[in-house]
Amino acid sequence: MPRLLFFYLAKRIALTALLIELSLCVPVVVTSLFHHLPPAALSSGLMVPALLGTLPTALYLALPMSIGVAVALELARMSSDGMIAVLYSLRLSARAIAAPAAFVGAIGVVIGLWLSSVFAPAHVGGMHDVIHVIRNSLNHRMLEPARFYTFDKGRWTLYFERWLSADVVAGIFIYRTVVEKNEEQVISAAQAEFRRNEHGVLLVLVDGSILTRVRGGAALRSANFVEYAMPIDMQGSVGLPQRDWRGVFELQPFEFFASMPARETDPRRYSEWMSEAAKRCGIPLLALAHALLAMGLVLNIGSQTGRRSRATMLVLVTPTIHVGILLLAETMVRQTPSAIWLVAAAIAAEIVVGIALIERCNGLLAPVPPVMPRFPRPGPAAT
Repeated sequence: MPRLLFFYLAKRIALTALLIELSLCVPVVVTSLFHHLPPAALSSGLMVPALLGTLPTALYLALPMSIGVAVALELARMSSDGMIAVLYSLRLSARAIAAPAAFVGAIGVVIGLWLSSVFAPAHVGGMHDVIHVIRNSLNHRMLEPARFYTFDKGRWTLYFERWLSADVVAGIFIYRTVVEKNEEQVISAAQAEFRRNEHGVLLVLVDGSILTRVRGGAALRSANFVEYAMPIDMQGSVGLPQRDWRGVFELQPFEFFASMPARETDPRRYSEWMSEAAKRCGIPLLALAHALLAMGLVLNIGSQTGRRSRATMLVLVTPTIHVGILLLAETMVRQTPSAIWLVAAAIAAEIVVGIALIERCNGLLAPVPPVMPRFPRPGPAAT
């Protein structure tokens, strides 16, 4: 195939796949975040970390399906417009016609592996940090008045009457346990201001009192203050509060494969690791598998019939297969880790079937060499 025609077809398929990818992922992810995150989280600077933590995973999971649908749509259009017949008339084989789509599929495999193994693990923790902040009320602007909140595993209890501004509250009450001194404190103040810094939040109390009692004792000590500052482990101005756990989906490639647990010692973690491995390594390979299968189906059915309806219906094949393999990797492998071989077999079978269909079409429609006509040999001249 001429180089100009090769890159023209590859560019059309790639742009179509990009549009499908963006139309699938961006609206779904953004709508899901608006639906699941509380309104206070959207105005508290948590939307961007949640988006960065969710979008990369959605991109690499949907990328193979986008490429498969783009290949099917583009070749179906070429079939209905008669372009494939023109390419055959130029003495191009089915392999040459399929080469641009296979090239886009191979590029999709590389991009998918980078997204699933490097980019997504580096950002997916942001979404879990946001969930950690929401569940533990670690963003002061998400706090609602007239409610009790507990922090630091129950060592803190906080209550306030109303908001005066974005960072100032009125009528605050705090109960906390000071483990180092074995004391209990009850703090009340007329106003309090939440001041963010790089390490967390500094709570500045104004015009209040502190009641202190040794745990188990009866004596109380009372002290009044005009202004009293105390640090709180909340979301600061830099980053989100750190979680005390790290998931296998956050590990970079070398860490991920080095952390493979033994099935006998930790079956649950082993199942999670196998499911993550199936998605990281198997799902990106579907970009090439879907492209080959879509090419083989359209070249064998669409190009022979020349009817757009049958060729367009082939667009539904790759999404169906993709969703089936994705569910297999996410659910069945998590329950039965040995099912990962079933995922590998399904991907390999799709690649083999796609190549076989292309080769079949290549054999059926291969250009036939011209046959030189045979003329009867002239007889002996009459004497």
